[in-house]
This record gives sequence, structure tokens and C-alpha cells, in this order.
Amino acid sequence: MRFCSLGSGSGGNATLVEASQGITTTRVLVDAGFSERELTKRLARAGCTPTDLDALFITHEHGDHVGRALAFAQRHRIPLITSRGTWRAIAQDGFDTTLLRLVRSGDTLALGDLALRPFSVPHDALEPLQLCLDDGAARLGLVTDLGCAPDAVADALRGCQALLLECNHDEAMLRAGPYPPMLQRRILGTHGHLSNAAAADLLARCRGAALGTVVAAHLSEKNNSPTLAREALAGVLGGGPDDIRVADPALGFGWLAVR
Repeated sequence: MRFCSLGSGSGGNATLVEASQGITTTRVLVDAGFSERELTKRLARAGCTPTDLDALFITHEHGDHVGRALAFAQRHRIPLITSRGTWRAIAQDGFDTTLLRLVRSGDTLALGDLALRPFSVPHDALEPLQLCLDDGAARLGLVTDLGCAPDAVADALRGCQALLLECNHDEAMLRAGPYPPMLQRRILGTHGHLSNAAAADLLARCRGAALGTVVAAHLSEKNNSPTLAREALAGVLGGGPDDIRVADPALGFGWLAVR
């Protein structure tokens, strides 16, 4: 299994996951927060076309995650997987619901070479889900857009070999920054976004012996820095900041193996 990010910030989010058993390959796009044209361009940079996708999983309805996902899925006949709450928020007349698969937290969805295991997170959306993906040999955890991390979230991520983890903001930078008080309160709230310190706490609670790759993601360009995110997570792992990869908010990152 391997994964790459097509973008990880307020301008748009999408993560591509690929697994292969030799003669078969399965590709899942998690979120699609771009225009159809831009998403196609970004997929091409990863060596993929829309018709290569076996499913599109939408975590929640915010624009930087859903983008033009419905039109994209319908145009290319890609199965769309999401929660019932997210579907209520994004549903459009004319969408071919034969492409739709509704899932709940705790489900296990078999999809080719992958098993998808969605789990609930606290966020200001109708029914947000984040995701673990398993190819039978390794597990990848994707968790962004959550204001706090209860034990159920840590439990869902335990046993991962690779983890894409939200490090949205440094709290001191956010409080001293340009955002108005109401927006600061939303971000800092239990249904907002994880700070570097909160991400480090979650990492400490879900970290297992098998965890080898950690990527800090969804960094605010105004209220965080790659250096601060790396330092927070590296302190948990007991290594140096260079051991932590950081997803570029605009460009994401290239392919990483999960093993």
C-alpha cells in the first residue's frame, strides 16, 4: 500500500491511496476539495486518471473537502462513499444514486485490495468520518478536521504503520494572529481543529510499535509552521524533527509506502 496527498489545507484536500496484490490494484481518493479540472491535473501528477479510481470517499461536507466531488464522480462513474449525514448536506438533484454507498462509523467496507474502516470524529459537520485503510499487511490512518480526540479516535488509529495527522495550528500563533475572535473560538473548540499539542497528545495515545511514517497535515498557513508541527510530533516519537514529514498545504506530498 502507498499514499500521496494532492493538497492538504484550506485551499483543498485530497489523499490518494493505492494497494496492489500483484495482479490487481485498488485506488481510493479520500476527499476531493478542488474543481474537476484541478483535481484531474493533480491526479495526473500522481500518475493516475479519474477512470483509475475505484471509489471516492468524502469525509464531510466542507467545501475544501467536497469540492466538485459529485459532478466528478458522476462524470467518471466513480462510486461515492460517505456518511448519511454528509450525504444530506451535499446531495444534489440529478445525481445517480446507484453510485452512492452510505457507511457509518464502525463499518468495514471491502473494496478490492483494501478494507475501509471509517470512524467518527468531533467536528462541526453533520456526520464527519475519518478513515483507516487496511490491505491485509499494513494499516494507514487518515485523521484531519477534528477539534479533539476522544479515546475512540485513538483506538481507531492504534496499530497503524502510517499516519496522516492534522496539525492545524499552534495555539499561541492562532491567538496572536489575524483571525477574528469568533473564528478563533471555532478553531479552538472541541469541534474545530487539532492544535500541534493536541495532535502530539493523540499520537502518544495511538502510537504502536509498528508505526513508521507520520505526516503532519492540514497546517494553517497563517497560524502554524512546519517547524513547530515537526517539533511537536517528533517529541512524542523520540526522534528528530526530520523524522516527521509535513504535507504542503497547496501541493501535498508525493507517494509514501506503508509498511
